[in-house]
Formats: sequence, structure tokens, C-alpha cells
Amino acid sequence: MDDHINHGDSKEVSQTDSRAPNESAVSLRRMSKQQIFTLISMASVNFSSMICYSILGPFFPNEAKKKGVSQTIIGLIFGCYAIFNLTASLILGKYIVQIGPKFMLISGLFVSSVCTILFGLLDRCPGMIDFIVLCFIVRSIDAVGFSAAMTSSFAIIAKVFPNNIATVVGSLEIFTGLGLIIGPPMGGILYESFGYEVPFIILGCFVLLMVPFNILVLPNLSASPTGGSLIQLFAHPKIVLLCFVVFTLSSGLAFIDATLAIFATEKFQLSAGFVGLLLIGVSLPYCLSSPLLGFASDKYPSLRKWLVVMGGIGTAAGFCLLGPTPIFHISHQLWLFVFMLTIIGFSLGMTGIPVFPEIITCAYENGFEEGLSTLGLVSGLFGAVWSSGMFFGPTFGGFITQTLSFEWASAIEGAIGFLSSFLLGTYFFYEVRWKNRLPQAAPRRVPAGERDPLLG
Repeated sequence: MDDHINHGDSKEVSQTDSRAPNESAVSLRRMSKQQIFTLISMASVNFSSMICYSILGPFFPNEAKKKGVSQTIIGLIFGCYAIFNLTASLILGKYIVQIGPKFMLISGLFVSSVCTILFGLLDRCPGMIDFIVLCFIVRSIDAVGFSAAMTSSFAIIAKVFPNNIATVVGSLEIFTGLGLIIGPPMGGILYESFGYEVPFIILGCFVLLMVPFNILVLPNLSASPTGGSLIQLFAHPKIVLLCFVVFTLSSGLAFIDATLAIFATEKFQLSAGFVGLLLIGVSLPYCLSSPLLGFASDKYPSLRKWLVVMGGIGTAAGFCLLGPTPIFHISHQLWLFVFMLTIIGFSLGMTGIPVFPEIITCAYENGFEEGLSTLGLVSGLFGAVWSSGMFFGPTFGGFITQTLSFEWASAIEGAIGFLSSFLLGTYFFYEVRWKNRLPQAAPRRVPAGERDPLLG
């Protein structure tokens, strides 16, 4: 392999990350300058990207509804973002070495910021058809930019912190959570105070400022392409099941983005600002629990698989009671609604933080070479599966909500989550049993006074 980091302290990075796996705690005093700069850069990317992504939830569905757009079309507007994100993730993950991770990340931020600003001008469209068409176009281009930023960021983190992936990802998810926490209420408050355009223009300009910042801060990474393809990576049953769990998580979150605002407004008579505060119920527990869950995943690698399963079950239970499911005959109560959002947020951390390093470990165990090419493939696959869930959630969820009700749509999301967790848990159970049944090698016995020839 010819992977290296171009920034003057590459030797220091190598020494830092060559520690044994049991010495996986990240310390600022142990980190090199490149690693510190990388953390700062990734934190800015996570925060700025998520604050822009999350501002639509509190007010865009209602704004689109005023223009005569149906719930199904609103779901498709949210869903088209995921389709283009999926396609871009697969392509960009495959060619991250040729493009360069730094260039990919900075270009993605620039495209996303411009599209956010343009999206704020769409309320000036005179007709419903024009509004819908331009929403699809701008959201689709924005998705490509977001995919470039996220695919490269995951690969960079895994490259610079090979022994601490879950710990670093979990710590950086604080900034993801902050973006998700601040975005909805800020978007709702700005919308109520200044109208539709201002939230997008302000936050789009904020992301635009992150472009020169990351040009200065982010180290350059380069590598040589290696073998392996997405088809080979996706052929392993364990990776398929892990991806199914990722799919259910992103599907559920995207379903909430597309449907919660209208349901909460009609059922609990809440304003756009209060709907934004409701979404904090998902992001705050995720933000607070992610660092601890990441540390536990790196400290006890054997625990990762069970965290993924338990988190999936918790998420599924949260969706079943979010409506709540009509067969339970539970009345709608605001405290229960908020509590289930909190359960979903915490369970998302239990599943989302360990699953990325678990997929990387599985890839290495099945013959993929260690390096930026493999990390790009894994990051691209992760982004593609996440995006497919982001398309399915609002599209299918919006259709079920319009046809039946929000309660039934939420119940179906929960049922899919239970199925994925059950299948993955069953696989892990038989995997552990199979490993325990393997014959253990008997210890070598060397007569007293003789030297073992294997020891030289």
C-alpha cells in the first residue's frame, strides 16, 4: 500500500495510530497536528451540513401544502434527495482516491451551500407545477453535494483514526446532533419571524463560509487505488444484514422529517417553532449518548454487534408507540409523543455509531486491503444504503399517511425495524455458536530442558 498523508507530520500520525487496539482512547496530547486539524474540519462539516439539512422539517411541508402540493409529492421531494444521494455515494465512494478526499469534501460543501440559498427563493415561483419541478431539481443537486461531503468525511476519519473509528465518529456526532438540534427550531423561528426565504439564505451563507475554512484546515490525503468492488463488498451476508439495519434507521428518520410537522400541527395544534423544538427530542439524546457509545464500541469490539441489535429493537419500539399504533388503543398524548422521539434518538446512537466500524472490520476480515480505497467503498456503501432508506421513508411513509394515517405508517416503520434487528440478531447468535464449536488448538508440550523449535 502507498497510502500517506501530506502535511509535514505524517510520521507523527503514523506513530499515533499504530497503537494496539486495546490502547484506543483518543487524547489531544497524543494526537498529531493533522489529526487535530482533521477533527476541527470534520466537526465543522457535520455541524454545517446537518443544520442545513434539518431546517426543512418544521415548515416546508406546510408551506408546500399551501401551494396545493399533496402529502405524497412532499414525500417525493424529500425522497428524491435520497435517490441522488444514493447514486452519488456509490460513484464517489468508488473513485474517492482518484478525485481526492479533500477536493471532494470542499466541492460538496460549496454545492450544498449554493443549493440551500437557491431553495430559499423557490417561494417566488408563480405556479404549483413550477414550484414542484424546481424543488426536485435543487434538492437533487444539493444531494450530490451532501453525498460528496459525507462520503469523503467518513473515509477521512477512518483513514486518520484507524484504531479509534467509533470513538471519533461518536465524538463528532456531538456536532451532528448540535446541527440537528439547532436547525429545526432556528428554521421554525426564522420562518415565523421573517418568512420562507431568510432561514435558507442565512444558513446557506453559513455553510459557504465553511468552504475557505476547510481549505485552510483540512490536511491533504492521497493513496494508490486497490482492488475490490461494491458488489464484492455487498456479497457478504453479514454486511447485507448490517446494511438492512442502516436502511431501517434512515427510513425512520426521513419519515419523521416528511410527516411529523403536519401530524403534530393538526393533532396537537403546535406552531412551526414548537414543531422544531419537538425534533430536539430525537437529536439531543443522540448527541449526548454518541461519544460514550463510540468509546464503548472501540473499547469492547465484541459489544458492537449487540449494540446494533438492541438499538434497532429500541428504534422499532419507539416508532410503534410514536403514533401510537391503533391496535394498542392508546390515546394521543404529547408527553408520550416526545418520549418516543427521545427513545428513537438514543436507540439511533446505539445502532448508528457501532455499525460503520463493524462493516469496515467485516470487509478486512473478508480479504479487502486496508487503505483509503476500501474505506471509500465502505463509506460509499454506507451512504448509498442510508440514502435508499431516506427515499423509502418519506415516499412510502407519505403514501401510507395519506392513504391510511400517520399512526399506521409509523407502525409499519417499527415493524420493518423489528424484522431487521431479528434477522441480524439471529445471524450473530449462530455466528457465536459456530465459533464456539470450532476445535481449539491443543497447547504444545515441550519436554523439560528442551527448547521449542518454533521459537527459534
